[in-house]
Amino acid sequence: MIRRIPAKKITRAVRKLLIEANTALNPDVVSALRRGLKREESAVGRQVLAKILENARIARRTEMPICQDTGLAVLFVEVGQDVHITGGDLREAVREGVRQAYADGYLRKSVCDPLTRANTGDNTPAVIHVDIVPGDRLKIIAMPKGGGSENMSAAKMLTPAAGVEGIQAFVMETVEAAGANPCPPIIVGVGIGGSLEQACILAKKALLRPVGKKNKKDKRLAGMEGELLKKINATGIGPAGLGGRVTALAVHAEMLPCHIASLPVAVNIQCHVARHKETTL
Repeated sequence: MIRRIPAKKITRAVRKLLIEANTALNPDVVSALRRGLKREESAVGRQVLAKILENARIARRTEMPICQDTGLAVLFVEVGQDVHITGGDLREAVREGVRQAYADGYLRKSVCDPLTRANTGDNTPAVIHVDIVPGDRLKIIAMPKGGGSENMSAAKMLTPAAGVEGIQAFVMETVEAAGANPCPPIIVGVGIGGSLEQACILAKKALLRPVGKKNKKDKRLAGMEGELLKKINATGIGPAGLGGRVTALAVHAEMLPCHIASLPVAVNIQCHVARHKETTL
């Protein structure tokens, strides 16, 4: 049986999610930061983590943005095959929600023309990923992504012979080159396999997993996540890049089969302001 969802309801949901994501960190992120504070050995690193947690508390209490960079709006939308959207177009409904969120929430509008750098004025167009899934529900995940961490992300087509060692080497190369730029402590999303663009989307989706939750579907990836986290925290980059043991809060890896001639790998770095909120209509 077909279930009808008004486009206006989608717009309202997107507006609410983006304002909340920009002002209130999820509990899993706050818990990970607190764990980091307990194990950080550097006095300066502990000060940084304490200030990050204080900032998050103030932002939640005052309903102000956690960071001045309120991000490019990235949205993952899962549409049940038994859903019919009424009164408008899905993508335009999402875009309108973005416009309203960034105006009503007093969020910085950071979207511009790549060449002229002229600001679009309303933080659109958003990046919208749509998947058709079974059922009669519509799930929306809002992920405002800051420019500092996104700029430090990377993708590479490795040779199949590079294997696990090559994948780990590329992840470490990317993190070490990033240094303090993505505002550590970071969360590192790793996408392996598929095609070039699929690897990039996998890496970004990996950031949506609760912080520190291992990949339960593949023990090989769970092991790789643990090894990489140890290596990253051994770099000494530390909170805010000022030195310490807590450079990363987690490494999350996802994987898909790929062509026999390829080994695509993408690394999507997330700053300590790991913002995302979701709802199901």
